[in-house]
Amino acid sequence: MKLSTDRANPFVRFLLSFWAPTARSMRGWAMASVVVNAGIAVTGAGVRVTGSGLGCPTWPKCTPDSFLPVPHPEVSMINMFVEFGNRLLTFLVLAVGAACVLAVLRLAPRRRSLLWLALLQPAGIVVQALWGGLVVNTMLNPFTVGMHFLISTGLIAACWMLYARSGEGDGPARRVVHRDVRRVAYVLLAAVFVLLVAGVVVSGTGPHSGDVMASRFDLDIEAVARLHADVVYIVVGLTFALLLALHVSNAPRAARRAALGLFAVELAQGVIGYTQYFLAVPALLVLVHVLGSTLVWIATLRVVTSLRTRTPEPVPAAGHSPAEAAAAV
Repeated sequence: MKLSTDRANPFVRFLLSFWAPTARSMRGWAMASVVVNAGIAVTGAGVRVTGSGLGCPTWPKCTPDSFLPVPHPEVSMINMFVEFGNRLLTFLVLAVGAACVLAVLRLAPRRRSLLWLALLQPAGIVVQALWGGLVVNTMLNPFTVGMHFLISTGLIAACWMLYARSGEGDGPARRVVHRDVRRVAYVLLAAVFVLLVAGVVVSGTGPHSGDVMASRFDLDIEAVARLHADVVYIVVGLTFALLLALHVSNAPRAARRAALGLFAVELAQGVIGYTQYFLAVPALLVLVHVLGSTLVWIATLRVVTSLRTRTPEPVPAAGHSPAEAAAAV
């Protein structure tokens, strides 16, 4: 396939971004994968809070006799379109994942570390799609719904690592802070994941099940909400301790900014969480809270990857990327 080198054409630039990738365009596609995977996690919550979880009551078809939304006596067309729209977003996420894989394969010199991270995306999206079918077939069982979100967090982590690694070399990892500071960051990462799990339990116990036919966890909502709040305090405390340690040890600016950004997101998320609690959990604030949870997770991953760096490996003099070859024409 021969492409014009007229980079003033936006369409040509778009094609070259993954067919003749540079380090910058590779990183751009990796960030796009972070955004779309985070986005579909949030829109999935939107399906639930609008009561559209069974808008398409079957899977993979929307209705027993059609892949597309058609009038159904037991389902609102609005709910059907909301659920079907979320299913369509899977193809966008898959397309971005495929672009990442293609960009990695076309990148020269080939970087095996990036290839495995890129391949995780289409594989994970297929798993997510199949799990979505299980969610529908189990009538929105809170366990399957919660796992659907947690699988998304795993995909987001893989996408973020692709983004971080595409901006580094493939040399040995070198920490830029004291090892004890990095240990605190890893404990913080684990605590944030526990926080996400606790949030899933709260969501599976409270209102907004996605459909009147959906089941709920047989737990006391007050007790699980308090447990969730306790984990929040631990996460915020660890973040403040990490921020203080980075400041005292004169850590690189990027690390300090990442920790400060995480702390700010956590405070905003706390305000949203308490507001929705005192307002009896309105649907819109639940959706904003899910967005906040996703941002907290991404910000935590950013903190962890900011605490180490990798130097580039020597590149053979004869090695040229497809982008450089195209630019030379």
